Amino acid sequence: MKKNPRTDYGVHQAITRRWFVRAGAATALTAAAWSRAYGANERIGVGLIGYGLVGQVHLRHVMAQPDAEIVAVSDVYQPRLAAAAGRQIAQYRDFRKLLDRKEIDAVIVATPDHWHALQTMMACAAGKDVYVEKPLTLFVREGRWMVDVARRYKRVVQVGVQARSGSHVRRAGEAIRAGKIGQIVGVEIIFCRNLMPGFGNPPDGPPPPELDWDMFLGPAPMRPYNPNRGIYHFRWFWDYSGGQMTNLGQHSLDVVYWLLGLKGPKSVTSIGGRRFLKDNCETPDTQDVLLEYPDFTVYCQWREAAASASDASMGAVRFCGTRGTMPLTRDYYEIIPDKKENPLNVVGRIFGGHPVGGPQVTPEEPSFWTEPHKDAATSWTEQYVGHVRNFLDCVKSRKEPIADLESSHRVATACHLANISLRTGRKIFWDAEKEEIIGDAEAAAMLVRPYRKPWDAELRALGVR
Repeated sequence: MKKNPRTDYGVHQAITRRWFVRAGAATALTAAAWSRAYGANERIGVGLIGYGLVGQVHLRHVMAQPDAEIVAVSDVYQPRLAAAAGRQIAQYRDFRKLLDRKEIDAVIVATPDHWHALQTMMACAAGKDVYVEKPLTLFVREGRWMVDVARRYKRVVQVGVQARSGSHVRRAGEAIRAGKIGQIVGVEIIFCRNLMPGFGNPPDGPPPPELDWDMFLGPAPMRPYNPNRGIYHFRWFWDYSGGQMTNLGQHSLDVVYWLLGLKGPKSVTSIGGRRFLKDNCETPDTQDVLLEYPDFTVYCQWREAAASASDASMGAVRFCGTRGTMPLTRDYYEIIPDKKENPLNVVGRIFGGHPVGGPQVTPEEPSFWTEPHKDAATSWTEQYVGHVRNFLDCVKSRKEPIADLESSHRVATACHLANISLRTGRKIFWDAEKEEIIGDAEAAAMLVRPYRKPWDAELRALGVR
């Protein structure tokens, strides 16, 4: 029988003996040996998997680094490969052929969400370091698989939550830990925009000849081609993404987890649905989430059908403390002090004052619990470039990157638990140490999903449990 060169390639070649030998040699190198291997004039060979909206940004930033070069690009959409052709870069529709290139030391995974975990693990097994975009995973168990595989092959993996490379974000964390806004009472994450009336209801049909639809779907279930399931719009379908809870949620919650040292919620409650946008998409256009932690709660609100006159920017977080409030965005953070007042004066002014016997207002000098402060970032570009720079430096030094897999997996887990709560209609109780849902077998079954053939064989070959 004639073999299908595309589907059979993965099972027989994805983790070949040569890959194991190369990966084993790489893991045996010490940090000092790696530093010698990458001398002052050596360049790190980088492969880009996914030349889309974010992938093109990464390509520019890597090419601007003096010690790195893009060796090859892989994408399932031929016009995007053609767009990269002018840069004299090797092009592949099948990313596995890119992973076979021995001159590639590291890869950037900027594909649709449902590909992130498997492509990262296969790259690690091929002896490559990885910069993988957020959201990290499509379901919870993928994150632990990624951590285990990366550790086994001793790979450097950086996650694309670029706010960690923002100097003002680090200073915001220092201010919080110094008690500038007091004890954290709660955190708010709100993003609203108006996409009415939605993306329409195009019929299913044959995929464009320039799009490899089977490879686009990869480990996800086989579905008929639909324009809204394809390029960019994939993020509104459960097969490939988790809507804004995972898309923007991983960015915003990552800041919260990183600055406050969180491991996981005690419980998660979420309500909402696709209620207002009239199209064939699936993920919520309205979602409210409450995550419970030992000492405070985090509230997330996502609105896709109402801008709500909101001034909250993409990725913005608001920390509410006993001494003041800290809005933190990609551009700045600010400390807004709470007024320091006698509690009896606060309640005594209600409706102009109480009658005799109630709390009475007494004179006091105006004061505040903390000092106001504002700290601006240089630009979003600084964070993206800084994140790439940190990754390349860690490829050389073998140190853990600023956005490591373990902590990013825990953030992604919180996002997925919110969606599990939404889809089951129940509050989810979580054991962060065991990484298990407590007392809900139906919800627990949603922590993992099957991979479609032949990608299930790739997963088995990686030896994950």
